Amino acid sequence: MSVREAFDEWAERGRDREMEGRHWHTAKHVLARMPVESGDVVADLGTGSGYAARALVAAKGAGRAYGLDASVEMVRNARSYTESADADATDDADPDGPDAGDVGFLVGDFGRLPFGDATIDHAFSMEAFYYAADPNATLAEVRRVLRPGGTFYCAVNYYEENHYSHDWPGMVGVEMTRWDRAAYRRAFRGAGFHVAEQDQVPDLETEIPPAEAFPTESYETREAMVERYRELGTLLTVGVVP
Repeated sequence: MSVREAFDEWAERGRDREMEGRHWHTAKHVLARMPVESGDVVADLGTGSGYAARALVAAKGAGRAYGLDASVEMVRNARSYTESADADATDDADPDGPDAGDVGFLVGDFGRLPFGDATIDHAFSMEAFYYAADPNATLAEVRRVLRPGGTFYCAVNYYEENHYSHDWPGMVGVEMTRWDRAAYRRAFRGAGFHVAEQDQVPDLETEIPPAEAFPTESYETREAMVERYRELGTLLTVGVVP
């Protein structure tokens, strides 16, 4: 099954909203770090339900946010959610809601981003980069579309040091690239980025039961669950265009 087919199916089953709920635990902390200024143009790569694109406009003041996804159904849902949020904000006279006109969604491939050279101020990707058919080519494309001084905030839970994630390709049914922390740094530098930061962002919101509740369906010990969410968390690599 292709990535597009897998995520079309997920979108049709409403799993995009489920993923949004899980990813938001750490994504919001990553988004808060991004140096987005009023009027900036931003890209959300692997947008899913579109939550990050909407947040970058509503909370960070981006002038325009583009959400890109390979899945037609994900993009269709993201547009619908954004239009609904905009209608609700208008009905409630909420000035902080993102205007649907400021957020756009595109069907596209990581290997050929539908943006001109040096047209994007900042890019974000949460739990999507490892689906790229050629991750090095994807980094070269992100580097191409970013303006000098632009940043790429790349967040993943599927990475070598997170051994709890190693069986994900079999569960999802698609090929995925698993790099370690050092490989991410090398690849970013090889694409022409300066690596400004690399961090593991903990998930502080997933509830961890008391020790007597273990083993659970997913974890043998409480210590294992603490390691997964509080210590390993989400790997964030930040690249800056010189």
